[in-house]
Amino acid sequence: MRAVRQCTRSACDRAAVATLTYVYADSTAVLGPLSSSAEPHAYDLCEVHAERLTVPRGWDVVRLATEFVPAPPSDDDLVALANAVREASRSTPQASVPAQRPGGAEPAPVTHRTPDPAADGEIGRRGHLRVLQGEND
Repeated sequence: MRAVRQCTRSACDRAAVATLTYVYADSTAVLGPLSSSAEPHAYDLCEVHAERLTVPRGWDVVRLATEFVPAPPSDDDLVALANAVREASRSTPQASVPAQRPGGAEPAPVTHRTPDPAADGEIGRRGHLRVLQGEND
């Protein structure tokens, strides 16, 4: 599935609609429609950032398009999304694994027992606290 490319401006989560490239030798910025694939030396911009584009003083801007429209999802995208949803619904959740302590020490196993209050010297209980009979009592 072809993922929607996002604007490369920091903190912007809108979909990209234009591609910006620089020709440093000519001091020119070229802004055109979204390229078919992401390039490492090009910047994908959303409509807002494409319209607000400014360049350094002395540079020229070549705009290859005046209106930037997001591309609608293709049939391939919709089919891939449907297949991903089907695959996710078929998978069985894995059993949860208990968290490990730092250093790799195993956590102590939890044991459940019904304590005999008299055997432990317990004379009362409040929530999770127990009141034990002391030696001097």
